[in-house]
Amino acid sequence: MLGVLGDLVEDIVVWVDGPLRHGTDTSAKVFRRRGGSAANVASFAAGQCPVRFLGCVGDDPAGDGLVAELAGHGVDVRVTRKGRTGSIVVLIDQAGERTMLPDRGAATLLDTVPDTWLDGLTHLHVPAYSFDGEPVGTAAVDALRRARRAGCTTSLDASSTGMLGQFGRERFLALATELAPTLLFANREESAFLGLLADGCPGPERARLAATTVVTKSGAEATVVDAPGQAPFTVPVPPVGEVRDLTGAGDAFAAGFLAGYLADGDLRAAAGRGHACAAKVLASPGATCGEG
Repeated sequence: MLGVLGDLVEDIVVWVDGPLRHGTDTSAKVFRRRGGSAANVASFAAGQCPVRFLGCVGDDPAGDGLVAELAGHGVDVRVTRKGRTGSIVVLIDQAGERTMLPDRGAATLLDTVPDTWLDGLTHLHVPAYSFDGEPVGTAAVDALRRARRAGCTTSLDASSTGMLGQFGRERFLALATELAPTLLFANREESAFLGLLADGCPGPERARLAATTVVTKSGAEATVVDAPGQAPFTVPVPPVGEVRDLTGAGDAFAAGFLAGYLADGDLRAAAGRGHACAAKVLASPGATCGEG
């Protein structure tokens, strides 16, 4: 079973019809969706493999709705309830690119992961957002260590250059070195920022994660898979029709990749499965498939 630890929040997705006009109105469409990188991965993976979500949401109606929505996808939802459910305002420009304004709320309040939440897992995936904030940061690191001791494979997602800059580049690299995840997902900017991969070549910090397979996404360009003991190889991204909203595409890719990897360990096939999963979310608002 795949376990995913991290944020479950409400996304307020705003499709802006043109450039923002400061000090006055700008026409837009507004959608409310379940969000949070970890919850997105769990939701997209649920139709492909057994999956469990681990996190914290507010003890409020918004939290009730988010838990029910995620469980409705077939996810085994394990959450503590405290504080106020978080929200993220996601501004989408006409090219589909995102600008995010996060208020993670209760997602940062996870302070312990019971042993029963980890029982039965074969893999634990944690977006790096979970390291940014306390007590969730300590709880996430502890859960990853315990999962490894229990024989699980693990993975991290670099999440965003903004988060990495705030958390600290060296601090993240030191933590990733200590945790030695089986897989690390990043986009091209994140891999370059961390010094792990640039222009398809291993970067100056790559040796620190010698036991980790680094998977670098690059939008419509080929994904680069850099596995220990192998030369990096690329997996092309099939053409996609409409691209209106990139929200959740990276999470969908991780979900497809992990489902494929856990099925047979084939990295190339897993990347292809990740691309297919990501393609399903690009025309709909937020981390959804075909929901207008």
